[in-house]
Amino acid sequence: MYVTCGEVELARLIFDQNHVKSVFLWNSMIRYYSWNGPFDEGIDMYYKMIDLGIRPNKFTFPFVLKACSGLKALEEGREIHGHVKEVGLDSDVYVCTALIDLYAKCGCLTEARELFDKMTKRDVVAWNAMIAGSSLHGVYVDTIELVLEMQGMGISPNSSTFVAVLPAVGQAIKLNQGRIIHGYCVRRGFDNDGLVATSLLDMYGKCECLRYSCIIFGNMGVRNEITWSAMIGAYVQCGHMGEALMVFDRMCAGDNVNMTPPTLGSVLRACAKLTDVSRGRRLHGYLIKSGFMLDIMIENSLLAMYSKCGILEDAIRLFDEMKLKDSVSYSAIISGCVQNGNAEEALVIYREMLVSRVVPDMATMVGILPACAHLAALEHGRSNHCYLTIRGYALDTSVGNALIDMYSKCGQVDSSRKIFDRMPRRDIITWNTMIAGYGLHGRGREALLLFNDLRNEGLGIDCVTFISLLFACSHSGLVCEGKHWFAEMTQEYNIVPRMEHYICMVDLLGRGGFLNEACNFIGKMPLKPDLRVWGALLGACRIHKNLKLGEEVSKKIQMLGPEGSGNFVLLSNMYSAAGRWNEAANVRVVQMEKGFKKSPGCSWIEICGSIHAFIGGDQSHPQSQLIYEKLEGYLVEMKKLGYQADVGFALQDVEQEEKERSLLYHSEKLAIVFGILNKSSNKPIFVTKNLRICGDCHSAIKFITTITNRAITVRDASRFHHFSDGTCNCGDFW
Repeated sequence: MYVTCGEVELARLIFDQNHVKSVFLWNSMIRYYSWNGPFDEGIDMYYKMIDLGIRPNKFTFPFVLKACSGLKALEEGREIHGHVKEVGLDSDVYVCTALIDLYAKCGCLTEARELFDKMTKRDVVAWNAMIAGSSLHGVYVDTIELVLEMQGMGISPNSSTFVAVLPAVGQAIKLNQGRIIHGYCVRRGFDNDGLVATSLLDMYGKCECLRYSCIIFGNMGVRNEITWSAMIGAYVQCGHMGEALMVFDRMCAGDNVNMTPPTLGSVLRACAKLTDVSRGRRLHGYLIKSGFMLDIMIENSLLAMYSKCGILEDAIRLFDEMKLKDSVSYSAIISGCVQNGNAEEALVIYREMLVSRVVPDMATMVGILPACAHLAALEHGRSNHCYLTIRGYALDTSVGNALIDMYSKCGQVDSSRKIFDRMPRRDIITWNTMIAGYGLHGRGREALLLFNDLRNEGLGIDCVTFISLLFACSHSGLVCEGKHWFAEMTQEYNIVPRMEHYICMVDLLGRGGFLNEACNFIGKMPLKPDLRVWGALLGACRIHKNLKLGEEVSKKIQMLGPEGSGNFVLLSNMYSAAGRWNEAANVRVVQMEKGFKKSPGCSWIEICGSIHAFIGGDQSHPQSQLIYEKLEGYLVEMKKLGYQADVGFALQDVEQEEKERSLLYHSEKLAIVFGILNKSSNKPIFVTKNLRICGDCHSAIKFITTITNRAITVRDASRFHHFSDGTCNCGDFW
């Protein structure tokens, strides 16, 4: 009576005072703890019963196994399974069902299925246990097939069956099967069940069939927090973030509807997508007041919201305040750092994650690889590649895409191609990334060959494909080929050119020296040319030293209102190269008056997993004296081989000798010499620079490769330069 009324303390008092306890009394107490908790108390009572020599019966095992399922106590469950065999109850339908439920919830689906297949008699509860376990652990196709098999054997599903299978249908995006199940539910009257209706609503949302979700939601007489959460989640899943927030507001206006972590998580995702920081901050305040900040899922959603909204300081502050952090927490903050241009911080946090013994998952690795790519941290990237291979993640398409991009940006485009060739499945992103990688390395011919392979594959070529292809043509001097495919993009593939395509074409024509044609092309554009279009033309004017056209383009940029310092710097450098120092100074003055600062030239190199950075004339590095001495020695050798400093790239009005000295200490030269000093002679040198490499450095590095017999690669803001034996693969075209 006390157990039935929920007065477990009084029931336990009577139980403990009773000196003679039958198996019925033990079962009563174990059953209560197994259903209501604490689950470990139910397991403890079972073992006390065994120790006292009381033989469990067919009712004892389902109760105690349910407690094991609640705790996912697999070790204890296996031991109790042994007891089941000892007493000869391993064929009992109820005991077997409890064992299947335990193994399925613990992720041991193979063992669960072996038990299930051995059962001579299966009721709907046994089927539901197997179906729910498969759905829980993401084996969605098997889940759906189990339901079909169940119906084929003449066993009618009940409402619990559909509550278990519908999430699997949604995750597998099997809309047609979902509709068939919906029809069955309607015929049997299950659609009036609140849990089934909510599962149907959620399933249609995951299948991005929002209209049906809305109809089901509208027809529901009673809505609870789970229903509201499912509807908000459906809107978020389908990309209707504004409507999701409107439904949330309606929910808040109602009576007696409690907030749940899944609801708040969906709302925070909507805020992130809309970059609605104001609402996100209000929600943050509500979460603190309501005590939801103890929920790690909520904290992770907040982290993602601040990161995606670009509020990285708040994201890092929240991350530092979190008492518990899982792989999702680290993935969110690492991705946020990378997306907001702080790759160094991302690597630091990743190291903290490893020290904290939080195991990185696939999302973490997909987030950290772009940081390695940005910093050209090849050793870090290779280590991460090894980890992905060991964990079995490397065959995933999204991981393969990230690895292709990482190796390309770390100067290893041939490694990218090996990964590309080994991938079991490729999507259009895979092809686009590989084509862009070839373009970055000036290997336009190979990019064109790969594009032809893509055409034969029959995949849906998209606008990004042509951006990658035109970029590759531009950086390889393939003007005719670029013009051809720009025309084919519209005529053969019916892709309307975007601004990015026009920028690529202006860059293609400008780099090729066809400045007048580039001007005419801009004049015929159906879109109004923006700053990026004119900036591409101004860059071409700088390359080909066309100061007159550069001044005209600069005026157009000034009329539009420059967004950064880049165009000021280009024009100022053009004046400086022409010896027109007053005009160069005036441009700098205007730049400062408008609040734009020039980014200093910075180069960095990775040695033994550590990143070493240099700026022009830098003497802060511990090895600066050695670097400068070595560089002075190389200068003597270079001059013997015919090197002459190109003082046109010395952008200060100073004496000739001082110009030469300033050129000698450019950041890429310092980084290269540091690499030579610290890497064995058979190792290539790889340096990354944040700006475009200057002509003097380009010439000097060719001489250094001859003197040192070292291969040197420089990745600048434009492309890769692979130097060896006194030549560069760009053919002096960049």
